[in-house]
Amino acid sequence: MEQYKLGAMESRFADLIWENAPLSSGELVRICEKELEWKKSTTYTMLRRLCQRGIFQNEGGLVRPLMSREDFQAQQSRLFVQETFEGSLPAFVTAFTRQKKLSEKDIAFLEGLIRKEKEGR
Repeated sequence: MEQYKLGAMESRFADLIWENAPLSSGELVRICEKELEWKKSTTYTMLRRLCQRGIFQNEGGLVRPLMSREDFQAQQSRLFVQETFEGSLPAFVTAFTRQKKLSEKDIAFLEGLIRKEKEGR
């Protein structure tokens, strides 16, 4: 479960990879120097951590994602709902809409998702 939880800097780093992948590890070092003001060792330490979590791969000096940003976010969301709302999507939506009212566009989108889910069964 921890593999899908990223700190603020890990998230920024992951975004740089997703935005530029595939890229050489040398190019990643240059980007991180410019964007994050990191040294080479910091970049490689962070890359190793995220590779160990199965999010990215650094093979032969080529860095590439093992999962898309969207798939990663879906995993994060699923785990959040599981941990916070005992896996209940209705409980999550109820809590969410107490603070933020859904627009007509949001409601139509959610209705479309539900319709597609029903049709797929």
